[in-house]
Amino acid sequence: MDMVTLTPQIPQIGQTVIGTGFTTTPGGKGANQAVAAARLGYPVHMVGKVGDDVYGPALLENLAAAGVNTAAMETTPGPSGLAPIFLSEAGENAIVVVPGANGQVDPAFVDRHADLIRSAGMVLCQLEIPMETVSHLLALCAEAGVPVMLDPAPAAELPEEIWSQVAWFTPNETEAEFYLGEPLTPEVGSKRLLYKGPKGVVLKRGAEGSYVAVADGNSAWVYPFEVAAIDTVGAGDCFNGAFAVALLEGNHPWAAARIASLAAAISVTRHGAQASMPTRADIQEFLAKGK
Repeated sequence: MDMVTLTPQIPQIGQTVIGTGFTTTPGGKGANQAVAAARLGYPVHMVGKVGDDVYGPALLENLAAAGVNTAAMETTPGPSGLAPIFLSEAGENAIVVVPGANGQVDPAFVDRHADLIRSAGMVLCQLEIPMETVSHLLALCAEAGVPVMLDPAPAAELPEEIWSQVAWFTPNETEAEFYLGEPLTPEVGSKRLLYKGPKGVVLKRGAEGSYVAVADGNSAWVYPFEVAAIDTVGAGDCFNGAFAVALLEGNHPWAAARIASLAAAISVTRHGAQASMPTRADIQEFLAKGK
């Protein structure tokens, strides 16, 4: 559950500022990406856990309302995953993720849902669950021939064997620098990341757009749609969900990234993470207005 504090500016260490508003809204990177894909009309299953606190039922109800199949969701004792968020008037955000029930998503849980995972057209994975579980999941998908889109957030060291099991590696600018060890241009950084083993890399660069590179040597910028952003929370997740759907529907990676950029552009014009994810009708309306 995202616990969002609206503030004129994100406070520095030791600084106190007066907030202008507070809301709770369903979030979590995995759930955000599931909703982003489901809103576009693609069949989606969410595999994960919520806590037995007051937020758990609300999180499940929100997923179901968006069209996400929650049959593989489980409730575990303790708190659900929580994310206190500061959101500035400029649309910038600072986030603390408290794993809660996400920390209880272990390899045994993955194995209970192995048949479902093996049946997927693509698995979208993030790093808000234990790294041991991520490793186990990617090994299962590699064995089954299921492509994995890994969103490395929050950034953490990856076991060496994971890299070659990833179909799409999708860091934002900060996360890419973490894995590269230094700030590099997308052109250079994407090559270094591909050298680690993934088949494709998408560097999400916010207002700059995205840089898409694949292992055969092709790479290109995918430029963004200009909008007035009011809330960037969940924009990267929206991109991933839409990118996955566009790929599974047969689009070329650069065309898929363009579609994903459009979905993300619409999402930043709305408040909330899952609440901001566009439908196909929203996308058609945006295009019809000549934007």
